[in-house]
Amino acid sequence: MSAATYISTPDTCAVVAAGGLGLRFGDARGKQYVELCGLPVLDWSVAALDAAPSVGHIVIVCPHDRIGETRGIVDMISPSVPVTFVEGGATRQESCLAGIHAVPEGFPLVAIHDGARPLIKPDTIEAVVARVRSDASLAGAICAHPSADTLKVVEDGIVQATPERSRYWAVQTPQVFHTATVLEAHLAAAREGFVGTDDASLVERAGGRVAVVESPSDNMKVTVPEDRLPVEAILARRIERGDVPAAAREAVRPC
Repeated sequence: MSAATYISTPDTCAVVAAGGLGLRFGDARGKQYVELCGLPVLDWSVAALDAAPSVGHIVIVCPHDRIGETRGIVDMISPSVPVTFVEGGATRQESCLAGIHAVPEGFPLVAIHDGARPLIKPDTIEAVVARVRSDASLAGAICAHPSADTLKVVEDGIVQATPERSRYWAVQTPQVFHTATVLEAHLAAAREGFVGTDDASLVERAGGRVAVVESPSDNMKVTVPEDRLPVEAILARRIERGDVPAAAREAVRPC
């Protein structure tokens, strides 16, 4: 990483998408509020972002009417950077747009992260931010991991093709963009009724070049109940090694 990618003051605002209900997880509280090793899932994500030197502000997009509850949960870890709470929309895309609208002035970059992806590490966040800074031709960069599985194109239950696996990557978060660029991409999608599968798809649709930064395969998202066991196992190993963000250390417990 070149010296040009380092900065003296934080230039990135993190937007944490935590406005969903997480129905597939099967917990009425919402998966982002379920505890893992003593902390809610959301707090693990926030603690990692708080520990990333490039992040100077965090915007958390909450479910409808749960801003007070979410603020109380985040207060458990006392983040060192300012945190803003905003109410999300009916979809993840609408929620992310609400979060981007809440980014304060003075942050040319925005890092959009899933609140239910608690295993992200500060070094990975920094690598994605640095990738955007390092190349002026990029609109953004995303975390991803090369596919380990063979993929099939299927129609009506019948395999149609087996594409070359090396071309496919499993996409993660954070996804980092120039703030003005991702805002315009979201606004264009909203005007035209386009729904993307992630924020990068909106930027790509608007003509922006998006780079991939390889990230660890364990940067997994908590989606279904079966995800809890492997995530807690990874967190347990990190706690044992003392490899957890400073904001989380006081509240963690052995899994």
